[in-house]
Amino acid sequence: MTFENIKHILSEDKNTWANKNFITLDIDWCHDEILIDAIEILEKYDVAATWFVTHNSPILDRLRENKKFELGIHPNFNFLLEGDHRNGRTADEIIDRLMELVPEAKSVRSHSMTQSSPLIDLFNKKGLTHECNHFIPAQSGIQLRPWRLWNSIQKVPYFWEDDLHCLFNDNVDPALLMETSGLSVFDFHPIHVYLNTKTLQLYEQTRHIHRNPTELLKERCIDSLGVREVLIRILEGSQ
Repeated sequence: MTFENIKHILSEDKNTWANKNFITLDIDWCHDEILIDAIEILEKYDVAATWFVTHNSPILDRLRENKKFELGIHPNFNFLLEGDHRNGRTADEIIDRLMELVPEAKSVRSHSMTQSSPLIDLFNKKGLTHECNHFIPAQSGIQLRPWRLWNSIQKVPYFWEDDLHCLFNDNVDPALLMETSGLSVFDFHPIHVYLNTKTLQLYEQTRHIHRNPTELLKERCIDSLGVREVLIRILEGSQ
């Protein structure tokens, strides 16, 4: 199976998305060592991936060195919606801060999938071309495809997300998800890959050591089809 970057999708050209797989990762402010761990897995299998960036890190330069990696942005509007301006006083400011870090970004997924018509127009204004804020679970049985919005932004839905995989208690063989002739976009988080998260209880119980990779590694779920194993099975299916 072929892996591609989100920015290459054209809804009107099925050859750019059908029978292809798209690995995306929401970095979510993770520790650099945890981010490196996810990078090393993807580099081992030499596949394309799209990384949605949340913060500055020297590791961004390493990601840029891999020509199969795309850097997008992952803005967090949650604080703003609560009247908290720690992350920016406006949506415009929040996006600008990330675009300064990733000026090459063409793809965006908001933290918590926050979306609206004004935000989509703002993404377009900032030069973004692909928006990935629509989650339609594989369990729905709906075959996905991208579509073009009123301002020419490509809407790219996705059908699998690691934390929701845990909530669904989903034991579906990930290899089966790759067999769809529709759009196949997976969403991973480096912290869940590192932990091999099987249940969100493990994730919540380890919050106090999420910035301590050495201690966190001791809590990794062993002998279980957790998030790390799902990712590896998907990547092995590409070989």
